[in-house]
Amino acid sequence: MATQRPQTSSWKLFTSHGQVLLSIARHGDITLRELGQEVGITERAAQRIVADLVESGVIARQRVGRRSHYAINPTTTMEHVVKRDQIRELLDLLEVPDQPDLAAERGTRYQQPHGS
Repeated sequence: MATQRPQTSSWKLFTSHGQVLLSIARHGDITLRELGQEVGITERAAQRIVADLVESGVIARQRVGRRSHYAINPTTTMEHVVKRDQIRELLDLLEVPDQPDLAAERGTRYQQPHGS
């Protein structure tokens, strides 16, 4: 009797945006190339997702020399019809440690979404 290999699932627990957010939460100094490789998307897709997250105020980006450093805004709420909890609650659930607050270090506020 041959054993069957388990079928791989076609769905993901987190969207690419969620996976990028978690990678940034773990590695605030990750490059877009590394981010794409870690998440399994192209560097260009990683760039678009990071731009979305910055524009929505979920993360802050700070240029340091030729590199970008990212920090999560833990008080941002997740826009979902079922749950509107703060990002920090998700990161706590996944046991992701706190990050330095780049905006506080610079004495600035997180970028607000357009139209807010």
